[in-house]
Amino acid sequence: MLPDFSRVLVVGKSPINRVVVSKIVERSGLKPISETPETAAKALRALIPGAVVLDGGAENGDCDALLSGIDALRRASGKSLPSVILLSVKTGTPESLGLSSVIDAVVVKPITTERLQPVIDRLIGIGRN
Repeated sequence: MLPDFSRVLVVGKSPINRVVVSKIVERSGLKPISETPETAAKALRALIPGAVVLDGGAENGDCDALLSGIDALRRASGKSLPSVILLSVKTGTPESLGLSSVIDAVVVKPITTERLQPVIDRLIGIGRN
């Protein structure tokens, strides 16, 4: 099954953050699919999105349960798809923050269009090429 680059899975515990991120995704001309960490695994299996935005919460761990499923999709496809963005309270790269190799980019909170939209556009663009 090929990734659907028109869709972005938005995952987080905070409904407000999911709405904010979904609006930013829509500004990129993409379709957000908003899920809690508990329901996101089912959505991920049903539809492989072009990108996943994970709200890490206070300790960057709110969505850790999804990382193995995303990693399995990437291994099956032989590519780094779907792309994964972590929304974090900490500044740094995935490597400097000691995050999973599944994380492609870190966007520091507070969530703003200026910070998040260019990262979504870049990762979706890379995936399509």
